[in-house]
Parts: sequence; C-alpha cells; structure tokens
Amino acid sequence: MVDWKDYAPFSGLLIFGNIENLILASQGAVAHVNPFILGGLSLIAVVIWLLLGTYGTKVAIKYADYIEIIGGLAIIILGLQSMMAILK
Repeated sequence: MVDWKDYAPFSGLLIFGNIENLILASQGAVAHVNPFILGGLSLIAVVIWLLLGTYGTKVAIKYADYIEIIGGLAIIILGLQSMMAILK
C-alpha cells in the first residue's frame, strides 16, 4: 500500500513541474516549433519524469528540500528567459 505522506514533500514539484511544462510549451510556440514534434517531445519528457519520480523517490526523499529549491530556481530562470525572448 502506498503511503501518500511519503510523497507530500514533492507536491510542490508536481505543481511547479506543470508550470515549467507550460513555460516550455509557450517558448516553443513563440519559436514556431512544429506542435506535433513539441507535443511528442513533451510526452516523452513527462514519461521520463514519471519513471524517475516513481523509482527515484526512495533515493531522493532525503534531498526533497534541495530538489524543490533547484526546481523553483529552474522555473524562475525559464520564465525570465521566455520574457526576455519576447522583449527582443
């Protein structure tokens, strides 16, 4: 049986990961990338993250705070990068 309390520290990553995926999709739209290729690559990335999250959680649980900080920083950087691309 899965104890969801073990996964609670990663709930922020789930939310921010979805936001990051939206940012990457908007960057692809601005860059006029083929939407089918972008969608396929996005699905591949989601499956890879699902597998890593499923099998790597037991190892990574002790580093949850660091992972959240790095994930949040990545989202801020990607957001700033997408805004800078629009301003050019």
